[in-house]
Amino acid sequence: MRITLISHDNWGYNNNIALALEKKGHTVHHIDFSTFKYKYPNFGYKIYNFFLKSFFKKNLKNIHFGKEINQRLQELNQTQDVILTIKGDWIDPKEVLKFKKYTKKSIAYFNDNINRCPKILQVIPNFDEVYSFEKEDCEKYHLKFITNYIYNESEANQSTNFEYDVFNISSKDNRFKTISKIADELKAKNIPNKIIIFDKKNKNKSKNIEFISKYIQIETVNEYAKKSKILLDIHRKEQNGLTFRVFESLGLQKKLITTNPNIVNYDFYNPKNIIVINEANVNFDIAFFESPYEPIPTEIFKKYTLNHWVETVFDLQKT
Repeated sequence: MRITLISHDNWGYNNNIALALEKKGHTVHHIDFSTFKYKYPNFGYKIYNFFLKSFFKKNLKNIHFGKEINQRLQELNQTQDVILTIKGDWIDPKEVLKFKKYTKKSIAYFNDNINRCPKILQVIPNFDEVYSFEKEDCEKYHLKFITNYIYNESEANQSTNFEYDVFNISSKDNRFKTISKIADELKAKNIPNKIIIFDKKNKNKSKNIEFISKYIQIETVNEYAKKSKILLDIHRKEQNGLTFRVFESLGLQKKLITTNPNIVNYDFYNPKNIIVINEANVNFDIAFFESPYEPIPTEIFKKYTLNHWVETVFDLQKT
């Protein structure tokens, strides 16, 4: 099949989808619009954009993204069998609708919550098929449910020679207060950790947190994860869907500390591998750090692999 992947791939997660499809023999084009730059021609455009966003729920940057994407689709000069768009709410809806001119089937995947990102509702009708990692959104808006995926796999490492006991990397947002509390608690209990916060302005200071102003690519994230005994997952309060940190822990067979209580409803949940902590009263059971990881059944593991994900979303079981 001829497939185009459209995504805002600032961390590098989505390119794994393109690589997995290529391994299966498909011709894949990846349009990563995180590389697109938009600059206001003059200050007047900045004022104009303010009114667009305030009164018409539009954004010059989103319009620019859409026009650039459609230009690249036109340049391919081939009808695609499938176009998959990730972060479609970051693209102007009219431009999203034009994707259908270049493909037999236009699919979307959202790993965001509609309450947090209401623009998702504006673009949903412009796709032929829509997947989401939020079960509640799927039920309410009749979307297809699928989680994020395991893109990295390795055997369980029972070594005790880890550089860090706990690792986390997050963007600076409303999770920051919780992350700070956890970092302080880890420090107070002398638990070695590596906690990184991405913040473009990088004006924060903390003796227990490392701040960065440029994205770290997925390969570096994996290296930190491999050097760590346990991964830390801080979910956004508006979201119930599972982050990539959860699937990194599954793939690398690492234990997980998470603030997301919904994780207990998934079939891979094992209290020996995963603990859910209370954001209001951060506390750790030291015994959790001392016991080994318990591998999950193979048939459950396979359900969350990237291979299963692409076969489901692109309907490859029939091909």
